[in-house]
Amino acid sequence: MIETVTTTPYTDQKMGTAGLRKKTAIAMQPHYIENFLQSIFNTIPSLETKSFLVGGDGRYFNNIAIQKIIKIAAANKVKKLYIAQNGLVSTPAGSCIILKNKLDGGLILTASHNPGGKNGDFGLKYSTSTGGQCQPHESQAILEQTLKITEYKISNATDFDLSQIGIFHCEETEIEIIDPYTDYIETMRNIFDFNKLHALLTSNFRFVFDAMNGVTGPYGKKIFEEILGAPEGSVLNATPKEDFGGLHPDPNLIYAKSLVDLMYSDNAPDFAAANDGDGDRNMILGSHFFVSPSDSFAILTDNYKIIPAYKDGIYGVAKSAATSMAVKRVADKLKIGFYEVPTGWKYFINLMDSKRITFCGEESFGTGATHIREKDGIWAILFWLSIIATTNKSVKQIALDHWQKYGRSYYLRNDYEGIAQEIADKLMSDLENRLPELTNKRFGNFTVSSAHPFIYNDPVDNSSTKNGLIVHFTDGSRIVYRLSGTGTNGATLRVYIERYVTDKLLEESNEILQELSKVSQEISHVCTLTGKQQPDIIT
Repeated sequence: MIETVTTTPYTDQKMGTAGLRKKTAIAMQPHYIENFLQSIFNTIPSLETKSFLVGGDGRYFNNIAIQKIIKIAAANKVKKLYIAQNGLVSTPAGSCIILKNKLDGGLILTASHNPGGKNGDFGLKYSTSTGGQCQPHESQAILEQTLKITEYKISNATDFDLSQIGIFHCEETEIEIIDPYTDYIETMRNIFDFNKLHALLTSNFRFVFDAMNGVTGPYGKKIFEEILGAPEGSVLNATPKEDFGGLHPDPNLIYAKSLVDLMYSDNAPDFAAANDGDGDRNMILGSHFFVSPSDSFAILTDNYKIIPAYKDGIYGVAKSAATSMAVKRVADKLKIGFYEVPTGWKYFINLMDSKRITFCGEESFGTGATHIREKDGIWAILFWLSIIATTNKSVKQIALDHWQKYGRSYYLRNDYEGIAQEIADKLMSDLENRLPELTNKRFGNFTVSSAHPFIYNDPVDNSSTKNGLIVHFTDGSRIVYRLSGTGTNGATLRVYIERYVTDKLLEESNEILQELSKVSQEISHVCTLTGKQQPDIIT
């Protein structure tokens, strides 16, 4: 039977960069998830004709939330739900399933790279038929519903066993539990030369993939070990865990320290990579060598002809404003389209759907292409392995060859975490007001050439979005300031520091960018306003 439950609004359900993310304890409040789900369904017409994917990264509270989704969807007369077996699906695979099966969208339970567990974070993304995150006008409509909701509908059916593939019903809604791997693996086979990759991973080439106890552990076991022949044990932390085994599932130099230590040891493998909790982010390492996300994106773009699916050409590329300018130099040389968008993968979707771009990348360890509408960690790893298999060069040599050809953008991201929201807002507001005064001003060895808010005008839907503040210097250096939309504990100020050089290609980024990092603090007044003397995280 279907019950109608009286409720009152929560006022904190505005979606951020990639959906709703909250502390798990907040998400577990009475009616909290139910309110949000009903608000989503209230914005979707003709639910009796709609089919959705449901799954997530396996973090704590996901299984309970999935049962709620089933019962609320059934009460709202959704036609069909495709549930990933055991509730587990990576974000890239989810997008792939939505697109390949022409579904109307998906409810993906993940807080991506945020920690899990009872004291961690919970997240829920609403994906549309594009396979990507809903657009700003859609999230705004959902927010308006959350602020005026008075009731939700829910079936009182018992919980369902999600371990067995098959079909059952909840009220009039058909529920199909599906294999979350098949469609994604087939897509990867259609993009890359698996025979070439098999030859590489069965040679004396030493490969390691760290799934960080996230959802791509099983994907990695199936693809890298079972199909491509990497030795058993090449996939580390391969079992998805509700709290990610106590790890912070963000693949960077700080949180993937054990992998970084291995790659800088005397016994370093040839290649290593890591994914985050839901599999959309990636980190690439060679022996005693780290590839920044911006450089990785540029290198993949420059080598697109190596990949069978792209050998006949690509439309163009797009990057987030905070990502370094490295890929623009490649796009200019290749004479392909180039776009710069706000941070948030949803801003790439119109460009992909209108065939303006094929590849896209962002500063926070995300790269992807038009095979789906999300960033894709395993895709990036397979791309890198394909370059290595074709060139027979190390990761370091591939990067060095690229810098000798294009120059190098030394790049760091400084995160100031846990800032009170009102202080963070004041910092950004004050800085924006000061931007006109910065032009031609000198800070040590750096002179400002221009300073302005970043404003993106979408060429497809003509929408306009302001996202962050950019300071340009006369030598080509840049500093980008923006508030993150993925945190759950106060505000996070992210400061992106970039310096372009054509010599000194193998220096330490911290040393090259030391002065510019201090300039970034001086310009923003971040230390004065927050009391912090240094960033909480430097990546």
